[in-house]
Amino acid sequence: MKTKLFATVSLTFALLLQSQEKKMNQITAPTAKKVLKKLEKHGDVREDYYFWMNERDNPEVIAYLNAENEYYNKLTDHTKDFQDRLFNEMKSRIKEDDESVPYKHNGYWYITRYALGKEYPIYSRKKESLQAEEEIMFDGNLMAEGHEFFNIGGIAISPDNKLAAFGVDTVSRRQYHIQIKNLETGEIYPEKIENTTGGSVWANDNKTLFYTKKDPVTLRSDKIYKHKLGTDAKDDMLVFHEEDDTFGTYVYKSKSKKYIIVGSYSTLTSEYQILLSDAPDGPLKMFSKRKRGEEYSISHYGDSFYVLTNKDGATNFKLMKVEESDTSSENWKEFIPHRQEVLLEDLDIFKDYYVISERENGLTKIKIVRWDGADVYYLPFENETYTASVGRNPDFDTDILRYSYNSMATPSSVIDFNMKTKDKEVKKEQEVLGGDFDKENYIEKRVWATARDGAKIPMSIVYHKNTALTSTTPILQYAYGSYGHTIDPYFSTVRLSLLDRGFVYAIAHIRGGEYLGRQWYENGKLLKKMNTFTDFVDCSQYLISEGYTSNQHLYAMGGSAGGLLMGVVINMAPELYNGVIAAVPFVDVVTTMLDDSIPLTTGEYDEWGNPNQKEYYEYMKSYSPYDQVKAQNYPNMLVTTGFHDSQVQYFEPAKWVAKLRELKTDKNQLFFDINMDAGHGGSSGRFEALKEVAKEYAFLLDLEGKID
Repeated sequence: MKTKLFATVSLTFALLLQSQEKKMNQITAPTAKKVLKKLEKHGDVREDYYFWMNERDNPEVIAYLNAENEYYNKLTDHTKDFQDRLFNEMKSRIKEDDESVPYKHNGYWYITRYALGKEYPIYSRKKESLQAEEEIMFDGNLMAEGHEFFNIGGIAISPDNKLAAFGVDTVSRRQYHIQIKNLETGEIYPEKIENTTGGSVWANDNKTLFYTKKDPVTLRSDKIYKHKLGTDAKDDMLVFHEEDDTFGTYVYKSKSKKYIIVGSYSTLTSEYQILLSDAPDGPLKMFSKRKRGEEYSISHYGDSFYVLTNKDGATNFKLMKVEESDTSSENWKEFIPHRQEVLLEDLDIFKDYYVISERENGLTKIKIVRWDGADVYYLPFENETYTASVGRNPDFDTDILRYSYNSMATPSSVIDFNMKTKDKEVKKEQEVLGGDFDKENYIEKRVWATARDGAKIPMSIVYHKNTALTSTTPILQYAYGSYGHTIDPYFSTVRLSLLDRGFVYAIAHIRGGEYLGRQWYENGKLLKKMNTFTDFVDCSQYLISEGYTSNQHLYAMGGSAGGLLMGVVINMAPELYNGVIAAVPFVDVVTTMLDDSIPLTTGEYDEWGNPNQKEYYEYMKSYSPYDQVKAQNYPNMLVTTGFHDSQVQYFEPAKWVAKLRELKTDKNQLFFDINMDAGHGGSSGRFEALKEVAKEYAFLLDLEGKID
């Protein structure tokens, strides 16, 4: 009976595939016109036939993008009802009228909440007591009316609690305008500050606002201004100009509230200047001058600063202390020494305690220490696939530490921990609605693949207990692998829609992230970047060789720099994957890194290298997905982008897809889905974003014949 049933299912799936292939043959894929442009550097000539797609306002570009969307929509029309069901399924697990755990700051409890059936957050507060009357500061749903995209960010409350500065982006290019609202009267003042990062900082006089402006072309955060309440924004005073185009700048306030701090940053180097919050018209004072390759961050406490730094070869960082009267690096004194096996990630300061966030063997640890040394201990965490992080702790004079915890099978909890009594209170556990979720139904574990150079690559894996690990088991392998950004093993209600349909989800902690410490990152950047890509491939080969899956059922996904990863691995080892999702992929590496007018390019030199130098040019070209597309079979693919993307411009994936269509030798699916109203992060609405996930999951489940 089982054999007959299996044969029937197999026949049905085969007929579906035949029907889909017939449909693909009947609908012609878009063909982009070819216009030769020769790009020459270091005596090397690259021929780019799709360079013309860079012309954002060219009607032919818009027509091509629309044609790709039409092709995608026609060929996935049979999945539309399923996408709707997936969307409703994912949405049904999420509590619509949800709210954040309130936090107290300067006499007010602050809350972010969502109303039933609404897409955007409502920001409110209550004075002194949670039983006090709610004061709605901003209702994102009302503010978003009339906009296809909307995001509010950077809400900054004045020290006297009367004013709120806030940033708004309605295009999705991360160019915010800042306005100021009187929280007592509800009036929004007429002054509007354009082209900012959205964030701002109040001086202690309640009338001086510091903020960061962006270069209008490159979108680099390059200038700090100060605005005086009631004046025209055109008259705002320039406080600092970061003239080095490989750096960006930002401004924030110390937790002690004593200092306004201006930071400058690049991939490898940082620098800070400080200003007393009580004297906003005074001059900036240099904290410690930048030195290439030296990174540091600062926290103020009492009459000293605590400096987290990699100075003097402290690869995994150490903590230094310096008196606030003379903060230059020659005066720094060691407070916590560098440790070869432990990455020192962050420091949080309280009146009686300081809290250290560490990472050892890939696992996050939270260490609590009394200033007087009377008590030192770690918070206990037990498994190997968890994420723990210190939360928002704006109050200085408190014994309560707020932190969050979740794992790949355990929903997130927000916990208040009394550092003195060691008692803890779970303030909120993430609700998974629907009634059928039980974390005991899911298995999570960490496995280690061996890379071709002998390095051990960890992977965090989760799957339903009823899913057998065999050669027919579908696995979605995800990774990022750049900028030292670590993808920790985390819980996702959305992911349950895959796990409950028999998928395994695997996060590959490849080099280029910091999962195994800072050296793990250093070994996956610049002229060692290829390790990032080969690590991912070697993890895939491990999953296949260990019998977890096969190449007919292995899928890969990555976004942005993770999309670059997808582009490289399908050129390198296309035979390993049945399907690949490349979201907002950075794929035209050489051309982009040679164009310093493109947003963010110059600040990326320390990550990828500067192709104006021949060594880096040749290395980049050797892996750049667009340059390395060739006549070969490729997996089924779904590529996504946003037309207004400021991080990875839409034309990178557009050119890449056009070239893939021209050269690929297979009949597999190649879909290009362009959100014409969004940018790098996709749709702005809380639930609208789920529709994009539903598209991705439908693509995978359709390939597996699991559309129910």
